[in-house]
Formats: sequence, structure tokens, C-alpha cells
Amino acid sequence: MRFVLSSKIFRATVTEANLEYQGSITIDSDLIDKAGLWVGEKVLVVSNTSGARLETYVIPGKAGSGTICMNGAAAHLIKKGEIIIIMGFELSDRPIKAKFVFVDENNKCIKQL
Repeated sequence: MRFVLSSKIFRATVTEANLEYQGSITIDSDLIDKAGLWVGEKVLVVSNTSGARLETYVIPGKAGSGTICMNGAAAHLIKKGEIIIIMGFELSDRPIKAKFVFVDENNKCIKQL
């Protein structure tokens, strides 16, 4: 068994960083669905802006809002306006085809693979 990439939201823009929340990343529900992520799923978040990398879990944001919010301690590492990649992984005994979601500067899906 290996952990393999199962989903990726590419070049999303962080719309908010909320230190007062317990933790996690809030993602527009439409993007969660398109990427095949689950609410509560562990994800790796990588900032193209700062180079920060962290693991957290998904919570749903309002569908169609474009929300990408870093919550809790993660907001110290990745700030509003940073460009990030959000990746989900799956434990599998065989290769799988990952879902890729490309977004524009407003976090609206412009292409899916």
C-alpha cells in the first residue's frame, strides 16, 4: 500500500486567514466537490508564495464563494493573498488517476483534469 495523490486544487488564492478559529482550511464547497475531497479529510497545503507546507483538514465554505481560508495556527504560516496548492492523498495498492482542479484569481474553476 502507498499514499498517492488523489486530488489537487492548483494555484488557489487565500481569501482569508482567521487566527481565532480552532484549525483547518475552509474551501468553497464547489471546489471540494470538483476535487473529490471529503469534509474532514486531511490535506497538504503548500504555499507557492512563502514556501510554507502544512497538513490540516477540510471544512466546507459557501458554494460559489471562492472562499479559501486558513484557520487557526495555519494562519501564522500562510496569509491572505498567498497562492497555494491543496493536495489530498489516498492509500492504495495500485496507481490511481488524480483529479486536478485549476482555478483563476477568484478561485473559480477554469479547468478540470
